[in-house]
Amino acid sequence: MPSKKFLPTNQVALQWNTRGLIAGVDEAGRGPLAGPVVAAAVILDERNPIKGLADSKVLTARRREKLFDEIRAKALCCSVAQATVEEIDAINILQATLLAMRRAIEGLRLKPALVLVDGNRLPQLPMRAEAIVKGDSTVAAISAASILAKVTRDRWCAELDDRYPQYGFARHKGYGTAAHLHALRMHGACPQHRRSFKPVAEVLL
Repeated sequence: MPSKKFLPTNQVALQWNTRGLIAGVDEAGRGPLAGPVVAAAVILDERNPIKGLADSKVLTARRREKLFDEIRAKALCCSVAQATVEEIDAINILQATLLAMRRAIEGLRLKPALVLVDGNRLPQLPMRAEAIVKGDSTVAAISAASILAKVTRDRWCAELDDRYPQYGFARHKGYGTAAHLHALRMHGACPQHRRSFKPVAEVLL
C-alpha cells in the first residue's frame, strides 16, 4: 500500500491567513476504562522532515516507537501532558481530554501562532485554533502528536501491568475487552480505574 501523503502545514485549508509556528495536537486514551488521557502537541521542522508519519492507530507498535524517538529528535519542539483518572471522574472524559490538550500546548517551549487539533472540539486557547476531523491522517504535525500520545500512554499501561498484572493492561491498554471486563468482575477495580465509566461503576455497586 502506498504511503499516505500529508498536506504541507501551509496548505491546510484554514478560515484565515496565519504566519508563524503551527502546532499539531492529538490525544490517546479517551475510550479506555483505566488510566489518564494523554495529549501531545508538536511543532515540526519543515526543513527536517520525518518519513512515515501516519495516524498512530494504523502503525505497528515497533514503528510507533521508532517514530517516537525521531519526532522527539527532529521536531522544533513537542510537549506531552495528561489529565488524571481523578480529573476524568470529576469533570468527564471530554473536558479532561480538552484539559490535557491545553496542558500539552502550554508546555511547548515555542508558542505557536496556530494550533490544529484532531477531531471536532477545541480546548480554550489564547491563540488561533482549528479542529480537523481525521487530522491525524492528513496533517503531519497532528500525526506526530498522535504517535507521541499513543506511545506515552502505552508505556504507562506497561508500567501499570507490572503493578496490577491480574488485569492485563499491557495487552488491552485499558480498553473494555472481554478479558478486562472479566478481570474487573473477578478482582474489582484498582486505583487507576475510571469510576465514572459504567463497566467500572457496575463492579463497585
